[in-house]
Amino acid sequence: MSNPTPTNKSAGLTLAESHHDSAQTNLQRRSFLQSAAVVAGAGIVGLRTGGVWAAGSDKPEKEEVRIGFIPLTDCASIVMASVLGFDKKYGIKIIPTKESSWASVRDKLVNGELDAAHVLYGLLYGVQMGVSGNKKDMAVLMTLNNNGQAITLSKKLADKGAVDGAGLAKLMQSDKREYTFAQTFPTGTHAMWLNYWLAAHGINPMKDAKVITVPPPQMVANMRVGNMDGYCVGEPWNHRAIADGIGITAATTQDIWKDHPEKVLGTTAEFAQKYPNTARAMTAAILEASRWIDASLMNKNKMAETIADKSYVNTSVDVINQRILGRYQNGLGKTWDDPNHMKFFNDGAVNFPYLSDGMWFMTQHKRWGLLKADPDYLAVAKAVNRIDIYKDAAAMAKVPVPKEVMRSSKLMDGTVWDGKNPAAYAASFKIKA
Repeated sequence: MSNPTPTNKSAGLTLAESHHDSAQTNLQRRSFLQSAAVVAGAGIVGLRTGGVWAAGSDKPEKEEVRIGFIPLTDCASIVMASVLGFDKKYGIKIIPTKESSWASVRDKLVNGELDAAHVLYGLLYGVQMGVSGNKKDMAVLMTLNNNGQAITLSKKLADKGAVDGAGLAKLMQSDKREYTFAQTFPTGTHAMWLNYWLAAHGINPMKDAKVITVPPPQMVANMRVGNMDGYCVGEPWNHRAIADGIGITAATTQDIWKDHPEKVLGTTAEFAQKYPNTARAMTAAILEASRWIDASLMNKNKMAETIADKSYVNTSVDVINQRILGRYQNGLGKTWDDPNHMKFFNDGAVNFPYLSDGMWFMTQHKRWGLLKADPDYLAVAKAVNRIDIYKDAAAMAKVPVPKEVMRSSKLMDGTVWDGKNPAAYAASFKIKA
């Protein structure tokens, strides 16, 4: 199996990172590929002798697919599907394509430069609804991960007592200067977690603070020079702020919503319609990689070593693997083992594209004035979340599928989200736009 080098689209990122030397990296990759032979090889043989598709009727229409990603830990299942050869098992070649920002991912998805992408759940729904760029019909093929993001506050704020939401609210009340917080895309997951967390502590993100957009890999550098007081982003850029001594973890996103939806495998509705077999093959291959990552601590460590490479996340292995294993520290001396760390598979519970997950992001877009009127929440989610493609892919990968297309969750402020009355839910919040 080969280890394709992704196209590097991240020119202009200036963070100084620590790397393995090339010899060590090559040795690691050979080791990973040897391990992959055990995991994926039998399936590839089965494809040749029995076939995942029958008589060629289900053969992928495209053999090569370009999947965009942002340098974040949760791009791992796409990278590992390529590195470990799970893509070959399903008759495709995944080319991971490194992008510089979520806006770039959006634009290249919409114009067809990318076939699919590791993408923020809320970004995809924002495009669907025409509130984060030109409107275009989109498709969620699967959820890539639950949990594993965080809210970082600057060390300067922490030194003044802002070590959590309550401390931040108290400091902002006494210190009337303008506070600036960063998220990664206006309709994306990090923007919604940041808004939700601030509002739960009595801070209106629309009125009481300035909220800016910064690409994930540039968060640490911007905080270092004082461009923001805090940010919400995916790992490893929260732990990196602690390692660099410039920030503290005030909250994890699993504190806001346990097992929340995060990144998805997204594409356009046009691609899913034109290349349904390819969409299914991509989903099945990434499902297998997701299962492989969550199968053992050894696999998680191998994944961390792989994606730390400058071709992918471009940071040290240690910055990635601590939180992947659930080992958290807040930068102030507190350490804990978090059972709700980033999960890629969790026996298939992570990956199912629940309709209620997509609907939740629309309720928050309505709450914060991004959507001016309530949409037909359920109808939109049914159109976007391609449960039909997911079920076929899950059957190919032998992954169990939940019986229900909705799920119920209790968030940090005690509100329960179950998708049953989305318009009333969106209107129920005391703090909103």
